[in-house]
Amino acid sequence: MGKFLWVIFVASISILIPFLCNSFSVDTPTDRRVLVLLDDLAIKSSHSLYFNSLKSRGFDLDFKLVDDPKITLQRYSQHLYDALILFCPSVERFGGSIDVAAIVNFVDSGRDLIIAADANASDLIREVATECGVDFDEDPLAMVIDHINYAVSETEGDHTLIASDDFIKSDVILGSKKIEAPVLFQGIGHSLNPANGLVLKVLSASPSAYSANPKSKLSTPPSLTGSAISLVSVVQARNNARVLITGSLSMFSNRFFKSGVQKTGSQTKHKKSGNEQFLTELSKWVFHERGHLKAVNVKHHKVGETDEPSVYRINDELEYSVEIYEWSGTSWKPYVADDVQVQFYMMSPFVLKTLSNDNKGLYSTSFKVPDVYGVFQFKVEYQKLGYTSLSLSKQIPVRPYRHNEYERFIPAAYPYYGAAFSMMTGFFIFSFFHLYSK
Repeated sequence: MGKFLWVIFVASISILIPFLCNSFSVDTPTDRRVLVLLDDLAIKSSHSLYFNSLKSRGFDLDFKLVDDPKITLQRYSQHLYDALILFCPSVERFGGSIDVAAIVNFVDSGRDLIIAADANASDLIREVATECGVDFDEDPLAMVIDHINYAVSETEGDHTLIASDDFIKSDVILGSKKIEAPVLFQGIGHSLNPANGLVLKVLSASPSAYSANPKSKLSTPPSLTGSAISLVSVVQARNNARVLITGSLSMFSNRFFKSGVQKTGSQTKHKKSGNEQFLTELSKWVFHERGHLKAVNVKHHKVGETDEPSVYRINDELEYSVEIYEWSGTSWKPYVADDVQVQFYMMSPFVLKTLSNDNKGLYSTSFKVPDVYGVFQFKVEYQKLGYTSLSLSKQIPVRPYRHNEYERFIPAAYPYYGAAFSMMTGFFIFSFFHLYSK
C-alpha cells in the first residue's frame, strides 16, 4: 500500500513540474504556458499563422475543445497556465471547472486573457467581455458596417469587410514600426464601459461606420455608430493583468493574414493586410513582452552618507534613488523616461520631485526634509499608457530637534539679545548715577 502511494506521489510531481517550471515569474515576466480554448479544432489549422508566431517566441500552447470535461485553470490552488485564449465565440457552456467566475479570478490573479468573438457570439462570451469592461452590441444579428471605409473585393458584398487604420498612438502597445497596411475586420463591434477607465481602444471604427443587421433594412437608429465603435480593445487591470477583446475571430485567420487589401477610395493596394503585424505586435504587449516595468534597489540616505537611517530629523538633506528596468522579451533593459516622480508624503505630499536618470536605469534626486515632524512615506506612483504601473512605498519617521541640537545663538533673535543687554547696561548706569551722584 505504501509503495502504491509513493508511485502516485511521484507521478503527481512529474505532472506538476512542467507547469511550475514554465510559470510566470517576476524575473522573467513573459507568459509561457497558454491555454487555447476552441469550439472547433479546425481553428487550429485555419489560424495556424497566429499560433505559430506565438510558438516561435517560446510560448507553450495547450489546445483544448471548450467543452472538454477535464479542462481546469488551476489545481491544488496553483494556476496551471499563465494566459488564456478564448477562440470559442459560440460556446454556451465551458467544460470542466471553468466558468465566468473562474475566468475573472484568473485575471484577478494577474494573468492575461484574449477574447475573440464573432457574429455568433454567445451570451456567455458577451458576459465575460462585460466583466472586462466592454459591451458588445445587444443585437445578436448586428455586425459592423461601413459604406465608405470598406475593403475593396471582387464582389460588392454588404460592406461588412472593413479596412481600418485608426490605430492607437502608442509605440509600447503596437511597436515602433509603423503599420502601413489597413487591418481587415469582419465581425461585431463593442463599446467601452464609461465607468471603467482601464479600457483602451486600440483599433477604432471610422466615423461613417455603424452596427446593424446587414441583411435587413434599418427601422430604428443603430445603437452604436461612428468612432464610438471599438473593433479591438485592451485592458490593463490594476494588478497589471492584460486583456485583449475583439469582435472578429476572422482577423486572426490565415486568410486575413495573407489577403491583400485596398481601402475603398484609395489607389494604394497592399499585397498583404496589416493583420499579422498588428496582432503580432499587440500580442507582445498582452503577453508582457513589452511595456513591463520593475523597480529594484530602492534606497534613501542622508547626503554624504550611504547607510539608510531609521529616522530623519527635520531639515536634513537626503538622497533618494531607485532603479527601473523594462522587459524586452528576452532580458531586462534600462527604462529611460523623464516623468518619474517621488513624493515625501504624510496625509498629503510635502515634497514632490521629478527624478533624474543616468540613462542606465538609475533614478535619483535630493531634497530637504520639511520642517514638520511625523511619520512620512517615500512614494512613487508611476502610471503611463501601455506600461505596467509601479507603486513603491517606504515609511520613515521624522523627528524634531532635540533640546541640545538647537543653535546656541539664533541669528533671528539678535534684536532681542540686544534689547536685553541694552536694558541691563542702562539699569547699571542708572543705578551708578543714582547711588553716587550728589
